[in-house]
Amino acid sequence: MIRFFEKDPYSPIQYVYDVEKILYKGKSPFQEIVVIENPFFGRMLILDGVVQLTERDEFFYHEMLVHVVMHAHPEPKRVVVIGGGDGGAVREVLRHETVEKAFFVEIDEEVINVSKKYFPTVSCELENSRVEIKCMDGSEFIKSRKGDIDIVIVDSTDIIGFAKSLFTVEFFKSVKESLSDNGMLVTLSESLHFHRDMVLGVQETMRLVFPVVDLYTAPIATYAGNWWTFSAASKSLSLREMRRPGISGLRYYSDEIHRQAFLPPKMYERLLKKSLNW
Repeated sequence: MIRFFEKDPYSPIQYVYDVEKILYKGKSPFQEIVVIENPFFGRMLILDGVVQLTERDEFFYHEMLVHVVMHAHPEPKRVVVIGGGDGGAVREVLRHETVEKAFFVEIDEEVINVSKKYFPTVSCELENSRVEIKCMDGSEFIKSRKGDIDIVIVDSTDIIGFAKSLFTVEFFKSVKESLSDNGMLVTLSESLHFHRDMVLGVQETMRLVFPVVDLYTAPIATYAGNWWTFSAASKSLSLREMRRPGISGLRYYSDEIHRQAFLPPKMYERLLKKSLNW
């Protein structure tokens, strides 16, 4: 059996996966795309040598990326998902009946096409009539919206290359201008184990723009550092409070997980004061 050695530019360790089968290998104008079959994780989507999702555990990431802010908002109707070409975040967004429109903005159309073919349970809602797909730069799309979006979800690759534009002051300002009065934003922000300073950097940049900023985490076995963080921001409301009943049918996220996912206040303060000693 051959093996795949992950090439994560930010990880001090290297994950290795057995490969039963290479299902797809190609290159888009933006990145290399590979789909493999692993005996434990099932099908795996790999972009530029870094694992993006596996069939076995993708729900941990997608549920936590989406449902924390979706439940913190009193009535999310118009949602933007930037990145996440596999469609998993869109699938979770559409579980909420309040949603009237989901703008799915993915710069790499080939990732969408590959995901539709090889990950049908993840991309299953991309043909939903509430979804509008835009194959373009998310930072450019968000500039076109002014005060009519309730939630922006950033599901990008790691904070390198073309994804860097989604973590700047300019981008966060554009997001804030696009949001309605109770609008919220969430983005991945790497691992608190391996990337503490990157996590802090995203938090500090958000705090230059938004009055309410917070941090929550989830265990993701196939992401470097495993203790994955999500940086969230709001124009007015606390992100720690659930304002609507939890939806059914989820595998990990719940009201209990929502309450416990955020960093304890004293630990969060230590992060911001740069006194976490690791």
